[in-house]
Amino acid sequence: MAKKYFGTDGMRGKANGFITPELAMKVGQAAGLAFQRGDHRHRVVIGKDTRLSGYMIEYAMVAGFTSVGMDVLLLGPIPTPAVAMLTRSMRADLGVMISASHNTFEDNGIKLFGPDAHKLSDEVEAEIEALLDSDLSPRLSKPRDLGRAKRVESVHARYIEFAKRTLPRNLSLDGLRIVLDCANGAAYKTAPEALWELGAEVFTIGDEPNGFNINHEVGSTSPEKLIHKVREMRADIGIALDGDADRVLVVDERGQLIDGDQLMAVIAQSWKEDGRLSKPGVVTTVMSNLGLERYLASIGLEMPRTQVGDRYVLEHMREHGYNVGGEQSGHVILSDYSTTGDGLVSALQLLAVVQHQSRPVSEVCHLFEPLPQILKNVRFSGPSPLAAKSVVQAVAEGEARLGKGGRLVIRPSGTEPVIRVMAEGDDRNLVDSVVDDICDSISGRLRGVAAE
Repeated sequence: MAKKYFGTDGMRGKANGFITPELAMKVGQAAGLAFQRGDHRHRVVIGKDTRLSGYMIEYAMVAGFTSVGMDVLLLGPIPTPAVAMLTRSMRADLGVMISASHNTFEDNGIKLFGPDAHKLSDEVEAEIEALLDSDLSPRLSKPRDLGRAKRVESVHARYIEFAKRTLPRNLSLDGLRIVLDCANGAAYKTAPEALWELGAEVFTIGDEPNGFNINHEVGSTSPEKLIHKVREMRADIGIALDGDADRVLVVDERGQLIDGDQLMAVIAQSWKEDGRLSKPGVVTTVMSNLGLERYLASIGLEMPRTQVGDRYVLEHMREHGYNVGGEQSGHVILSDYSTTGDGLVSALQLLAVVQHQSRPVSEVCHLFEPLPQILKNVRFSGPSPLAAKSVVQAVAEGEARLGKGGRLVIRPSGTEPVIRVMAEGDDRNLVDSVVDDICDSISGRLRGVAAE
């Protein structure tokens, strides 16, 4: 059954549009009730990124959680992976991250973590959705049983220390010139400090959040300023986080962008050589490049794919025993350390390989040649057009044209009303033509519906 509130990564939408104080408060009540298991005093940790609407949502959720008897520990602006880590470290029953990830400030969202620091399953999300649509007033706490709230200090230092401990104790980043783009987001304090403490020379951009500028022309979705700064400073590497710092992309010393597929290849090869892979493979999504799959096969590693969404990657990793996985977008999950994507930890693992090999980043991070991959979006309103006969036929024809040497992925976005059409293969012109034909078919179906 389709979910009403949750998407592929928690809840997300316009602040004061979809994500209202009323919804945030009720999410606190519903999630609080769903995770009151046992007779102990229950607690929840809440972190956020730097959006203006974070204040509104944070305090609305405090009201919701305390009204059902949960104590609230406020972490302030901090990366999503830090919230996951602190949920488990502080023995909380639930963790909350208020963020819309790489979206601009107008949007916001709510991500939930269970006591094991993992994102919630579809079944638990369905349970919370049922509570959201019910009358919760009979289940509110009596005055004596209301929860308390307090702000927790030193959480930044705890997360920095955690991130540094993912590296060998004797490893130093001395001699590395790093440009770091914090996206004016949640890691604007922790990431520069961690790299500096490890000995790197750090030049920071996107580290002056004002409530409005998160992800605005900075961060992993807008790397142009980072590329320019790397060239200007003659840096060894550029690192770009997104608004909540659960993803990372890299720019090499030449100013060339390196995506999550290349990062996973580097980490997988390194961990394979060191005997650190728990299973010979890397879990990715349907969006990862076929070039990565071919490269991993060449070094004896398999590459199972999941639907888009880092929590689906992690579910497959947990079920089948893998400890490396991620997405082309830069969500890299290293389950030896974290239960979600962690941009800083992933960057540190890459920097460890760079230091060990003493080679330029452009060489370290170019293990395979990506196949031409074209992704286009078609916006729609109303029912999805994918079931239309003309669209189904266009998709079948596209698959036949690509043959066994290519791939075609068509899917609705989990966060906005668009159909994503992706194809890849050895022949760029063929791939381009296939994508255009399918997009035209979807658009034509939409025009036909509008005319009826």
